[in-house]
Amino acid sequence: MTVKLGVPSKGRLMDKTFDWFGARGVTLSRAGSDREYAGAVEGAEGVELVLLSAGEIPRELAAGRIHLGVTGSDLVRDKLAAWDSQVMELAQLGFGHADLVIAVPKAWVDVDTLDDLDGAAAAFRKTHGHRMRIATKYHRLVREFLRETGVADYRLVDSQGATEGTVKNLTAEAIADITSTGETLRANHLKILSDGVAHRSQATLYKSLKADWSAEDRAALERLVRKLDVAG
Repeated sequence: MTVKLGVPSKGRLMDKTFDWFGARGVTLSRAGSDREYAGAVEGAEGVELVLLSAGEIPRELAAGRIHLGVTGSDLVRDKLAAWDSQVMELAQLGFGHADLVIAVPKAWVDVDTLDDLDGAAAAFRKTHGHRMRIATKYHRLVREFLRETGVADYRLVDSQGATEGTVKNLTAEAIADITSTGETLRANHLKILSDGVAHRSQATLYKSLKADWSAEDRAALERLVRKLDVAG
């Protein structure tokens, strides 16, 4: 058996992940062309690299098909119900930072907080006869956040394309989306609520609690986490 390590298959997340492991003496590399999803590992005996999309990694961890995985904490929390019963966080990697935020039109001058949003949602339903729409790709995370903060009288609508454009296109009244700088939100005349950060995400190394961990796998994991200097 070998420990399967899932890593994002392209882009800055892949490059930064390779750099993070490389700085700790574990060399990850893509095998063959950029279209191939196989990889190689040097400096960590008993570990196999699997290249996947960042969005696939939470499900593969939960299914036990990979033992370890690097992906955004927002994706793990959104895609996995009771995520901490399925995966364990081993290390935050210090890159891939982004915030999941609630944003409303700048023209809503009286709406600055979640409490204001709750009042606006109630008024919207009374006026229009239906609930305010919040467009997002992060349904579980947003629903849990709004429930915890007491916002009601809204409904989530799925955003297939650019979430920031849904308000302008009149398919939603507000949005919940990932942002690093807020520039795209401002360009679309949206503002982040002052207490509207639902989750601060970053790339994180996770261990699957559902994978079949043989004695050899556990030994390989112990060697790897010791080399990476993280808790296993």
